[in-house]
Amino acid sequence: MKKELNIFILLTGLFLVFYFMPVESSLFTGAILSGFGLLNEYAREHVLTCLLPAFFIAGAISVFIKKDFILRYLGGQAKKAVSYSLASVSGTILAVCSCTILPLFASIRKRGAGLGPAITFLFSGPAINIAAIFLTMSVLGYEIGLARIIFAILLSIIVGLSMQAIFREKTEKGDLFVEESKDIAVSKKTLITFFVAMIGVLVVNGLQIDKAIKYLLIILLVIITASIVIFKFRKETSREWLKETWNFTKMLLPILFIGVFIAGFIMPFLPQSLIERIVGANTISGNLTASVFGAFMYFSTLTEIPILQALIAKGMSQGPALALLLAGPSLSLPNMLVIRKVLGNKKTAVYVLLVIFYSAIAGLIFGSFV
Repeated sequence: MKKELNIFILLTGLFLVFYFMPVESSLFTGAILSGFGLLNEYAREHVLTCLLPAFFIAGAISVFIKKDFILRYLGGQAKKAVSYSLASVSGTILAVCSCTILPLFASIRKRGAGLGPAITFLFSGPAINIAAIFLTMSVLGYEIGLARIIFAILLSIIVGLSMQAIFREKTEKGDLFVEESKDIAVSKKTLITFFVAMIGVLVVNGLQIDKAIKYLLIILLVIITASIVIFKFRKETSREWLKETWNFTKMLLPILFIGVFIAGFIMPFLPQSLIERIVGANTISGNLTASVFGAFMYFSTLTEIPILQALIAKGMSQGPALALLLAGPSLSLPNMLVIRKVLGNKKTAVYVLLVIFYSAIAGLIFGSFV
């Protein structure tokens, strides 16, 4: 009976949405086009060269990385100095956005990473990749570039520790879903080459080099990866890897597409002039506004920098600019929808609030010195 009632409510809701849909409004139709436009950009620029490699890496982590290894360095019982330090800088080489980091986060979580270190990795990965750091320094200046590095690492650890303290997760009591890893007959040298080749795709994609050279390098790395799979892996090993990759893809990709469309849809409704006026001074409200704006909007890898360049040119203060730089790459509406799938409603809500709050504080501190 409850299931039938839910279906009735859903159908009624859809009917009301379609019935009252303001199709004659230019703002509404523009918002729809904006949503599909962002989806088009996301599909063209990020799915094949960013998201797809991330899914394959996530699948490989689930199959090849031993549970004991993850627990030793990132598990709840690992030394905090080791786990949080490793998690806070491990995303440095990856040119990933808030969405591309998700399959990697989900995979290390699945293998037994503690909540705190996993959250630290989730926050820092998109915020401190090398390409973003160098571009920030080049376009926005060394002060804000260095501040981005320092605060991204610091906040990722603080957010991770805060989440761990709030929820007090205990791995050894079986609260975590940790899969036992199967024995895989592949040499360490082969596995290292395999992972380096896949991660190399993400690294090369983030480089500011000629497109022809970039695609040539990516193709070369893909050939190396495929050759290892064909000639070094057993058939059952390859099937297991592809199965895990598909599991992450079907779980995360539909939600990401929905979230990207929603983010694009609401863009035309944002009062840009009002936002620029509010963030023109290094105030609590200005930093909170920038942090909230950054948290809910979707910024593909590196795009937050030209957007900030335009906002700073129109009067945005340095403090709110840093707050947006910290919250923006690490969160987005699509990102939140997928994190909810992995962590649940309560943990996701707390994580979002912590990122917004700490990013605003960091912006306020930075803005008071520059």
